[in-house]
Amino acid sequence: MSNLRGTVRVTGVAVRAMLVLTLVLGVGYALVVTGIGQLALPWQANGSLVDAKGAPTGGWTGGSAPVGSTLVGQSFTDSKGDALPQYFQPRPSAAGKDGYDPTASGGSNLGPNNPDLVKAISERRAAIAAREHVAESAVPADAVTASGSGLDPQISPAYALLQVNRVAEARGLDASAVRRLVESRIQTRDLGFLGTARVNVLELNQALDALPR
Repeated sequence: MSNLRGTVRVTGVAVRAMLVLTLVLGVGYALVVTGIGQLALPWQANGSLVDAKGAPTGGWTGGSAPVGSTLVGQSFTDSKGDALPQYFQPRPSAAGKDGYDPTASGGSNLGPNNPDLVKAISERRAAIAAREHVAESAVPADAVTASGSGLDPQISPAYALLQVNRVAEARGLDASAVRRLVESRIQTRDLGFLGTARVNVLELNQALDALPR
């Protein structure tokens, strides 16, 4: 009988501890962090959405309808899925059927020697070389490979600069002006040593749209 009472007491303590910790850590902590985010950084907490002019929008910021997020990549294609020549293109995405699906974030899970991946990279390299009128050896790695999340909004400066001539020609702009725009949008390593230099494709294309014709 004493063993039974002891088991019941220990079980009761465990259940009460679980309920308290669930309320404190599972509910209270989440509410506090969410509240701080909404009060201190409402734009970032609601997805870092921007409108067609690149201005913050969505959440408590109000403003125009969002056209994208600075944190999630997106495609710049026509209704047929073909790349729009007047815009800089992102890296490939394996997230979802058409790529850049936030609900299906992930890579292809194919190894570097997988024949399907090797074939896809080869085809992408040939297509990009033809589109940008360069040798296949000049195509950067991020232009033909998807990121682990499939949602990266940035590309390497090398891939951005590779696209300058095509974008400038499609828009009737001087290539040097477009090149300067790309160079002004290069983000350096965080704290000087974290990550790599990169260019946010959405922000670059919006700055491109804002250039005087």
